[in-house]
Amino acid sequence: MNLVPSDRFYALFEQMVEEMNNIENFDRDRFVAILTQLSEMFRISKGVTEFYTNENKEKIGEGEIIIDYDNGKGGPAIIYHRIVTKSQAVIKGTIYRAEDEEPLSECDLKRLDLIVLQLLSFVARNRLASAIEALGFYDDFGYKNRRAFFRQVENLYGQNKLNGNYSALMMNMRHFSIINQDIGRSNGDIVLRNFYKLLSAIADTDGIVSRLGGDSFIALLRNELVEHITSILRGVPIYYDRENEKRVLVSASAGIYHIPEDFTFENASDIMDKILSAYQSAKRPGNESITYYSENMLKKKDNDMRIMQLFEPAISKKEFKVFYQPKVDVETGEVIGAEALCRWIHGDDIISPAEFIPVLEQGNDICRLDFYILDVVCSDIRRWLDACIEPVRTSVNLSRKHLVDIDLLQHIIDIIDSHNVPHQYIEIELTETTTDVEFRVLKRVVSGLQELGIYTSVDDFGMGYSSLNLIREIPWNVLKIDRCFLPADDENESSVTSLMYRHVVAMALDIGLECITEGVETTKQIEILRANHCRYAQGYIFDKPLPRDRFEKILNMHRYDLEEILK
Repeated sequence: MNLVPSDRFYALFEQMVEEMNNIENFDRDRFVAILTQLSEMFRISKGVTEFYTNENKEKIGEGEIIIDYDNGKGGPAIIYHRIVTKSQAVIKGTIYRAEDEEPLSECDLKRLDLIVLQLLSFVARNRLASAIEALGFYDDFGYKNRRAFFRQVENLYGQNKLNGNYSALMMNMRHFSIINQDIGRSNGDIVLRNFYKLLSAIADTDGIVSRLGGDSFIALLRNELVEHITSILRGVPIYYDRENEKRVLVSASAGIYHIPEDFTFENASDIMDKILSAYQSAKRPGNESITYYSENMLKKKDNDMRIMQLFEPAISKKEFKVFYQPKVDVETGEVIGAEALCRWIHGDDIISPAEFIPVLEQGNDICRLDFYILDVVCSDIRRWLDACIEPVRTSVNLSRKHLVDIDLLQHIIDIIDSHNVPHQYIEIELTETTTDVEFRVLKRVVSGLQELGIYTSVDDFGMGYSSLNLIREIPWNVLKIDRCFLPADDENESSVTSLMYRHVVAMALDIGLECITEGVETTKQIEILRANHCRYAQGYIFDKPLPRDRFEKILNMHRYDLEEILK
């Protein structure tokens, strides 16, 4: 029985341990060379280490198996260790030795056992470090997460490379739900992954792209790459089946913050607040889909916070007032209806709807406000009926946010019936939907209102998911034509706007919808309505939105003097 030379063993063992602890400059090739020498010294045939993140993964064989030495001679296992860590990870080590080899001494077996235990300790430390990295800095789908983003920000800031050289972005893929509907969720996942890979390739090794969740991402990249990435965000074809040349056009809304020279990084919110402000601006209707942060956005954010804080006491104090804008028959001047519009009177100030409505729509407060307005309108109609003042049908706007409320129909009915208001005096005004799911909900709600004798109207026609399908499948009573479709006074009858207006009105009338045009301000526009057989108008040529007492006077008159107005 030949003993392994002690001095040679301890020299190699010391080199192995030293290399294991060389965390910064670990050389795998050098490490494997040491293991090979040790294996030959003990005349083993194969050494295997295994790592599993938990015992279930061990049972199904889903883990990492490492064979750093194998001379092909096989043989039985002479050493075997299985260790379960506190985190429930499983590490296994097995040493094999050919049967025709001379047996090892008890001393050499202990030495070999020590090597295996050291290897398992090394594997556990490194694999658990990788697992912690994955758990801490990647999401469940393998995308880098928010923590990875901020680690990179902190690293660059600590190296004095961040300020003045990098930009942060927050982005969201546009209409991704429709892409999922068109090509299926599994293909949609491929599109998402390939889009992420494209952005990551642009960001390069010193930048980073992280997923916030769903189809939203944040990124950090050098300033000179911003123009390249924004060109991608404006629209790029992404493959989901390259073999069959199948791809979709992907674009994104984004908020961008150029990190200035004097930037001071204190915590995560320093950057997130700014890219979030720019991103929210990019998502607002009418704004650029890619928006750069400015100090005015921070002021707007502060103002938004102020509005949210004021809302609760304001609704309790009934600071929200209903104003009524008349709807008028352009042939007779008769007042045939009204739209209820909200005005916020806070002390001596009037807060514009353009200022508070978008803020309330960020959460569910807009739904509370809508129901509050409906309640006030029903209360006013009841009061007019009791005073023998003949009301007109009044439309109340409901935000698209209501479509997630499965009991929306019942909530509307409960408010109307609590005031004992005949249903024919109420019209619920809804905007177009942007998704197929919302479309189905909208159809159910409108149909339910129709069955109960409550009028419905579609607002913002032409801006949503599928406008023609919207009026083909949903039984509306009224189509409201936005002022953007109304020709200007100086446009001739052959202009694109004039042709579009003429055909929209004709289509609405042909399918039996009541048609009303908003934003009518001039006598020329009244003539356009008459020429195109649109009987009803709403706009400043008759009246701006009026407080209740002034509108009551209009109700008592029941009509406008058209001759006087059209002079």
